[in-house]
Amino acid sequence: MLEIEHMSVGYGTETVIGDLNWSAGGQDSLVTALLGPSGCGKSTLIRAVAGLQRPGAGRIRFDGADLADVPAHRRDFGVVFQDGQLFPGRTVAANIAYGLRVHRWSRSDMADRIGEMLELVRLPDTSKRRVEELSGGQAQRVALARALAPRPRLLLLDEPLAALDRRLRDSLAVEIAEIVRAARIPTIVVTHDHGEAALMADSIAVMRAGEIVQTARPAQLWRTPTDEWTARFLGCSSIIDARRTGSGRADTEFGPVAVELSGSTGRLGLRAESVHATPVPVGETGSGATGTALVVADLPGGPRVRVATGLGEVDAVAAVPVAVGDRLALTLVPERVAVVGK
Repeated sequence: MLEIEHMSVGYGTETVIGDLNWSAGGQDSLVTALLGPSGCGKSTLIRAVAGLQRPGAGRIRFDGADLADVPAHRRDFGVVFQDGQLFPGRTVAANIAYGLRVHRWSRSDMADRIGEMLELVRLPDTSKRRVEELSGGQAQRVALARALAPRPRLLLLDEPLAALDRRLRDSLAVEIAEIVRAARIPTIVVTHDHGEAALMADSIAVMRAGEIVQTARPAQLWRTPTDEWTARFLGCSSIIDARRTGSGRADTEFGPVAVELSGSTGRLGLRAESVHATPVPVGETGSGATGTALVVADLPGGPRVRVATGLGEVDAVAAVPVAVGDRLALTLVPERVAVVGK
C-alpha cells in the first residue's frame, strides 16, 4: 500500500502539488491508473514517489515505511517512462540486465532471469538484438522487462504508451496489464487516456490541478463522477437537471429515466451513448424530447449525431442511418447515464 499524506511539490516558486492526500494499492487493487489532463501534476507525483523529485512537505509511505530518507536507488521501485529510455548501442539482454547487475545477481541467475523476462513480455529469442532494431511496442516491452527484472516492490509507469499509435496502444495496454498481474507487482500507471486506464487498471484515481478528486473502480467512476468537472473530463458532453419521482426513478427535460438519486434533485451526465436518437417520420411531430440533426458521423458502431434541441445541443447515437436536417426523437439510456456527485 502506497500512502501519501499532506504532500506538496513545487518547482521554484510554482506549486504543482499542494497538500495531497492519497493511497493506492492493496489486495484488491493491484493496478491503479492515475488519470488526468496534461499539466495536472501526474508525472510530478510519480517522480516524487520514485524518489526523483523531493517533496517540499508531507510524507510518502510504502508498506508503512516512511520514504523521506530513502534515495531512489534504495526504494526498489521500477520506473518506465514514455520513451522507455533504453540504453542505446546495447542489446536487449544488456538492457534487462542493468538492474540485476546493480543488485549483484550472479551471471547464471541473470541469464535465467533475462530469459524469464523475455518470455513474460512475449519477446523470446530477442536477447541478442540491438535495441535500435526494435519497434516502438517491442522497445516498451523491453523497458517493462528491465523494470520488472529485479522484482521491484512497486512499478511506476509514466505514460508508457503515449508515443504509440492507437491500435498498438490498445493491444499493448492489455498486454502490459496481463504481464504485471502475472508478475504480481503492484503498479501505478499514469495516463490521460480514459480507455487506456479502463483497459489496464483495477481502480482509477482522477487528478486535477495537483489534487486527487476521486478514486474508484472504472465502472463506478463512469457511473458516479464526483462533480461536474470530473463528469465532463470523463466524457459527459451534457449535464442536465433531474428530479426524483420514486425509488430508482427520475424525471428530466429528456423524459423519465431509471436512475437512483441521493436526494430529491440531482444532476445527470450524458455521453453520446447515453442518448438514443430515432428518426421522426415526415409529417409527425414525435413525442417527448426532439431535435434536429446538426452533424452526423458514420462510425463503425453506428451513427453518432450532434442534435440541436430547445434545451441546447446534445450528442446521441442512432441505430439506423440518419442525415443532417433529420428530425429526431431522443430517449435516455439508463445504464449509460452518469449520476453526478452521488
